[in-house]
Amino acid sequence: MKRKIVVGLLIFVCFLLQCTVFHALSFGNIVPNLMIILTASFGFMRGEKSGLLIGFFSGLFIDIFFGEVLGFYALLYMYIGYTNGKFNRIFYPEDIKLPMALIVISDLFYGFTCYVLLFLMRTKFNIGYYFVHIILPETVYTTFITIIFYPAILWINRRLEDSEQRSAKKFV
Repeated sequence: MKRKIVVGLLIFVCFLLQCTVFHALSFGNIVPNLMIILTASFGFMRGEKSGLLIGFFSGLFIDIFFGEVLGFYALLYMYIGYTNGKFNRIFYPEDIKLPMALIVISDLFYGFTCYVLLFLMRTKFNIGYYFVHIILPETVYTTFITIIFYPAILWINRRLEDSEQRSAKKFV
């Protein structure tokens, strides 16, 4: 129960930070995607199910407040969380290279999927412009912010796991 409350608060806080603080700190209208950082991080820290659920609720927040179609971002973030959860078996908390690489790949996947499904289907074929001016800067900014946010998410996850282990020992 404690984990659900903390993760729910994390999703809410990341959404608020992305929409308020980082929107004010945007470079050329480019904002880092904290929801991808959170979804991907918990995906490979906790596995496919956690990544899928956190991705769903992160995407649902974006759908409710900014989406044109309810469920588009929820589905997209679910795929990202589930796919990152597949890497749970090779996850080591001390190594930041794998999380950084997975977050970069997830953000690129997010950008290309949004381009294909939101712009290309409306016959806007300028992929070069979209990649150089939107996808690439967002990926770089998100990667930079990952260096700051990932250790905090890892710390919170460790505290939750320690708390769960202590409470499990009480029942044994």
